[in-house]
Amino acid sequence: MKKVLIVRFSSIGDIILTTPIVRCLKQQLGDVELHYLTKKSFGTLLEANPFIDKIYTIDKNISEIIPLLRLEKYTHIIDLHKNLRTLQLRFMLFRQFSSFNKLNFRKFLAVRFKWISMLPDVHIVDRYFGAVKNLGVINDGQGLDYFIPENTKAIPEDILHHLKEDYIAIVVGSKHATKQLPANKIIELAAGIHKPMAILGGKEDMAIAEEICRHLPLAVNCCGLLSLHQSTKVLRNASAVLSNDTGLMHIAAAFKKKIVSVWGNTIPEFGMYPYLPENMKQQSSVFEIKGLSCRPCSKIGFDKCPKAHFNCMNQLDAGEIRKGLL
Repeated sequence: MKKVLIVRFSSIGDIILTTPIVRCLKQQLGDVELHYLTKKSFGTLLEANPFIDKIYTIDKNISEIIPLLRLEKYTHIIDLHKNLRTLQLRFMLFRQFSSFNKLNFRKFLAVRFKWISMLPDVHIVDRYFGAVKNLGVINDGQGLDYFIPENTKAIPEDILHHLKEDYIAIVVGSKHATKQLPANKIIELAAGIHKPMAILGGKEDMAIAEEICRHLPLAVNCCGLLSLHQSTKVLRNASAVLSNDTGLMHIAAAFKKKIVSVWGNTIPEFGMYPYLPENMKQQSSVFEIKGLSCRPCSKIGFDKCPKAHFNCMNQLDAGEIRKGLL
């Protein structure tokens, strides 16, 4: 029996984007035991995935898990993170491995000199498949996976009773502020939507959600009140999803939802736009301000706009975004 270890430490979106690799490995290799190594804080994302036989996690250091991994005697390691930590892992396990092209130099050129044309028109999921090509595994074209554990708590009734009808999910959270659509833009675009709206994010997003809800009587604040899996239940049942470039956007894609994504300092050309099966790609609408001399200013994000104008978000047309949702 083959025994394969997939490695991706973080973060939510990046891990969800590895799920087609997981599924295709399990289904196409036949007699294979599939393990996954990630950070402890992200292990819950994969706990209900039926294609994974065992999950290993670390807090910070590879050394925490090396003795256990050595006992597994893997036939192959698939490195989908590709950094110094995974290089250390590959060296310490001394097993056959494969990885993918991160395009870091081309991304640097796009950020530093705005040479966006240097980036290939290839989604990161399709680049991930380069790591399993030598195993004879190909993309089945079925998109992403997300499995909600059966023991996930029910959504609280005071939230659920607002969302029994046709509703829209609005994801306001993001790790970096320059990826977030400002509250005033959300209020402007949502003012013409006569449907319930679920505002999703973490505890750190409660203030922006409260501001939105003060102006929009049909909006319900879910930020900081739901677990990640409860939030994914809300996404799964929504008729459409408005999202920044963030992890919940990729989970919405796993549920094959209609997605309207808004892009600030990052660009879809980095290869992280919603990944849907070919026959569902028309369900994804991308809104961005092209041609700004300062964009992209980072491949990740900042706490505030380096130029102080935030034109990449402030110049977005709220009316056009609204049309995309309806």
